[in-house]
Amino acid sequence: MHPLKRLIDFARPHRRDIYAGSVYSVLNKIFDVLPEILIGVAVDVVVNREASFLARFGLPDPLHQLFVLTALTVVVWVLESLFEYLYALKWRGLAQDVQHGLRLAAYQHVQSLPPDFVAEARTGRLMTVLGEDVNQIERFLNTGANDLIQVFVSSLLVGGVFFALTADLAALAFLPIPLILLGAFWFQKRLAPRYADARAAASAVANRLGNNLAGMATIQAYTAETFESEHLREVSESFRQKNAAAIRFSAAITPVIRMAILAGFVATLLYGGWKTLNGALGVGSFSALVYLTQRLLWPLTRLADMTDQYQRSMASVNRVMDLLDVPPPQCGRAEPRSVWSCVHMRGITHRFGGVTALKDVDLDLRPGRTVALVGGTGSGKSTLVRVLLGFLRPDAGRIDIDGTRLDDVDLHAWRRQIGYVAQEPFLTDGSIAANIAYGERTIDPARVEHAARAAQVLPFVQALPGQFEAEVGERGSRLSGGQRQRIALARALYRDPRLLILDEATSAVDNDTEAAIQHSLKEAAAGRALLVVAHRLSTVRQADEIHVLRDGRIVESGDHQALLARGGEYAALWRLQTGEA
Repeated sequence: MHPLKRLIDFARPHRRDIYAGSVYSVLNKIFDVLPEILIGVAVDVVVNREASFLARFGLPDPLHQLFVLTALTVVVWVLESLFEYLYALKWRGLAQDVQHGLRLAAYQHVQSLPPDFVAEARTGRLMTVLGEDVNQIERFLNTGANDLIQVFVSSLLVGGVFFALTADLAALAFLPIPLILLGAFWFQKRLAPRYADARAAASAVANRLGNNLAGMATIQAYTAETFESEHLREVSESFRQKNAAAIRFSAAITPVIRMAILAGFVATLLYGGWKTLNGALGVGSFSALVYLTQRLLWPLTRLADMTDQYQRSMASVNRVMDLLDVPPPQCGRAEPRSVWSCVHMRGITHRFGGVTALKDVDLDLRPGRTVALVGGTGSGKSTLVRVLLGFLRPDAGRIDIDGTRLDDVDLHAWRRQIGYVAQEPFLTDGSIAANIAYGERTIDPARVEHAARAAQVLPFVQALPGQFEAEVGERGSRLSGGQRQRIALARALYRDPRLLILDEATSAVDNDTEAAIQHSLKEAAAGRALLVVAHRLSTVRQADEIHVLRDGRIVESGDHQALLARGGEYAALWRLQTGEA
C-alpha cells in the first residue's frame, strides 16, 4: 500500500479537518491569484480608459473604475489573509493531532508486543521511529500538504485564465510543466531508497548513542572512550555518507526546474509581447499573463523542497506504519479467577532457534507455598518465568489455572494478579512512593509504608531528605543496586498479588538485609503462591519445593534437607557456595 494511503487511513478520524483545511487552501490560492488579474485590469483601465474591460459593466469613467479596482483589491487581500489564517490553523492543528495520535498509538502498540521484540528491534531504532519519524510526518502535514494542494490549484486557475485569453500562448507557457513533473517524479523515485537508507543509518546512530550513554560507567572504567568514540564515528560517518548521497541528488532538482521555468517565461515574454505589438492581445491581458506566468511557474521551484520533504515523510510513514502492523501476540478473553487454587505447568517445552531452552517441565504453584528454581546460567529458569508471565508462548505443553488454559485467559488480567521482581529492576524517574505504587494514579501512603517495611526499604528511606518523596533519579541512578531491588520488591508487595515471582530479587543485597527480607517474605507468602529464582541457595533454603534445572530440564526436586541428603547437584552446589568444597 502506498505510504500516503496508509497515512490517510490512519488520519480518517480527522477527515473533517482534512476537508476543511483543503477547502481553505483552495480558497486562499484563488484569492492569491486574483491580484495578478487585477493588475492586468488596472493596466487596461489606464491604457484604454473608456474602452477598457470594466467599461462594459456600466463604468465608463476611468476614475470610477480605479475606485472599484481599489475596493476589489482590498476585499481580495482581506479574504486571502483570512483563508491563509484558517488553513494554517487547520493544517497545523491537524499535524499536531496526527503526531500525537501516531506517537501514542505506536507506543501503546509496542507495549502490547513481547519484551523480546523491543530487544530485537533495538531501542535506538524504536526511539527514532517514535521520535524523529513521527516529527517528520508532522512537518509534512504542517506545510507540505498545503503546498501540494496550492501548487495543483494554482496550475488549474492560471491555466484557465491563460486558455481563456489566448490558447496558443497558454500552450507555450504550459509546455515546461510536463517536463518539470516528469523530472520531479524521476528524482522522487530515486530519492526514496536513499532516504530509507539514511533513516536506517540514523537509527544506528541513535542506538549506539543510547547504549553508550547507558553504559558510560563501564566505558570509563575500562578506559574505552577512544574505542567507543571510533564506533560512534563509524556509524555517524555511515549516516553522513547516506544522507549526503540523498542531498546530492535532491540538490540537483531546483536548478533543473529553474531552466524549465526560464523556457516558459521566455516564451510568454516574447510571443505574448509580439502578439501585443501586433494588436492580437491587449496590453492589460499581456501584463496579467506575464505576472501569471511567474505565478504559475515560479512555485514549481519549490517542487524540489516539496519532493524532498514528501519523500522523507513517506519513508517515515512506512517505518511508523510497519511498526503498527507488527501483530501482537494472541490471547484469550477469559478473566482468571481472583482466587485460584493451583497453576499447573505440564510438559512445557520451548526452543530459541535450534536451541532447546525448556524440555518437558512440570511445575505446580499453589497459594501458601514457596517454589524455588535453581541451576546454572542458561539452565532455563528465566525462560520458564517468561512463559508463566505470557511473554513467551511454549512450543509444547500447557499452563492451566484451575482448569482454564492460559492461552484462553486475558493476559492483562492474569498479570494484574502477579507481582514480578526482575534481577535488574526498572525504576521510573520519580519519587520512591511513586515507584512503590507504580501503575496506580492514587497512592495509598499506608500501603506504601507497609510494603516498604516488608521489603526492608524503611531503614534507608527514613534517612533520606523527604523520605518517601525523595527522587530516585533516572532509572534509579541515585540509589544503590540493593536499594533499587528492595524498592522493586516493595512495589510487588504493594500490589498484593496472588502470585509473587522473584527473579534473583535479593542478589544485590547484603546478608543481613537478605535475612530480614526472607523473614518478611515468609509472612508475605501466606495466602499467595511464591516462585523464587535464585543462584544463591541461601535465598531458597526455606522453600517448600526446590527444583534444580539443567539444560532446560528439572533434574532434581525436593526440599532443602531432602536434596542435601540425596547428594546430587543441589548438594554439590550447596557445598560449593558454603565453602565445603
